[in-house]
Amino acid sequence: MRSYRFLFRTPEFTPFLLSFAAFAAAQTIGGLALGTLVFRATGSPFLSAVSMFGPQLAQLLGGAFLLSGADRLPPRAVLSGLALAFAAGTAVSALPGLPVWALFVVVLSQGLVASLGGGVRGGLLNEILSKDGYVLGRSVFNMIWGLVQMAGFATAGALLTLLSPRTCLLLAAALYVMSALVTRLGLTARPPRSTGRPSVPATWRTNALLWSSRPRRLTYLGLWVPNGLIVGSDSLYVPYAPQAAGLLYAFGALGMFVGDMAVGRLVAPTARPRLATPLRLLLAVPYLFFVLRPGVALSAVAVTVASVGFAASLVLQERLMSLTPDDLAGQALGLHVTGMAALQGIGAVVAGTLAQLTSPAAAMTLMAAGSVTVTLTLAALGRHEEGRRPADSGTRPGALSKPAATD
Repeated sequence: MRSYRFLFRTPEFTPFLLSFAAFAAAQTIGGLALGTLVFRATGSPFLSAVSMFGPQLAQLLGGAFLLSGADRLPPRAVLSGLALAFAAGTAVSALPGLPVWALFVVVLSQGLVASLGGGVRGGLLNEILSKDGYVLGRSVFNMIWGLVQMAGFATAGALLTLLSPRTCLLLAAALYVMSALVTRLGLTARPPRSTGRPSVPATWRTNALLWSSRPRRLTYLGLWVPNGLIVGSDSLYVPYAPQAAGLLYAFGALGMFVGDMAVGRLVAPTARPRLATPLRLLLAVPYLFFVLRPGVALSAVAVTVASVGFAASLVLQERLMSLTPDDLAGQALGLHVTGMAALQGIGAVVAGTLAQLTSPAAAMTLMAAGSVTVTLTLAALGRHEEGRRPADSGTRPGALSKPAATD
């Protein structure tokens, strides 16, 4: 499937995107409002970065204990429930007089339950679309995320000059409720993709199975680590340019949109695998110039160019899906989203700590240098793995056997 026309004629694809767009808009506006609220209250780059991206660390716990539910629970009910849970938590965060530590309790709790969202959405998209439409559909999904971020951060930046951060948090809560309604009314009530009850042992068994082959491990690491380090740089926009943070986030979203559109629509399937390393390098190299402390205009250019490199995730997700059976697609994508979110949270913590000790510009440069180093190392390991692989093994590298029946 190489046509947007056929893609949007696919039943349920449009309401699926609309429900995600409302959820993403809520996250974008709420995240910038929360980061601004914490920065104004504490003056700390570390706490500001952690408030925006640190909750993703909690997804690591969710991935360890809850992720089997991505394939073993009905997707519509899960997505509706998550949106309502986020609405409630965001409304609580807007309460006047709520101490900073209580804000962190709320957002970390949200991060814990959010671990199901990525896997459920990824698995549902895999069901809604045919195999040949997955990359194009995922690129549109990412493009919507980029457009919503671009509009959301720009809107949030403007709103924060007129309204208080707490008022913007209430707006985000309303958008979460809208996402829940679109999900409930626009999607079919599907049964779970896999049998058995979600449980901690089932989550661990399947995660171990997914992690059991070297090609998949390299794919997961390529999805997680370079991305997480650069998101650590992104988390410092507020302390780096307090009055223009929304603008930088918006230009970053523009770069993501351009990259996803180009890779999903214009690049031939045979050429996509060769783009994984160049795109990950593009993601990091422009941030090396932040050591020169560029002004807002040059920073926006660098952020836009770098964010095109986020399209590497399309290439690597396609590789991951080629190594995973359909009945484990939700947990495989959920493990990806959980690991990526955890590494982004770690990146934000590390970047915030470096900024506290040095400066935001120096911290952004150091995180970019680390991302380049990791990408080159993974590329070398991937070439070594290709050299070890038999010319014709008769099976896909790292392909999974269906796991034994579980509880």
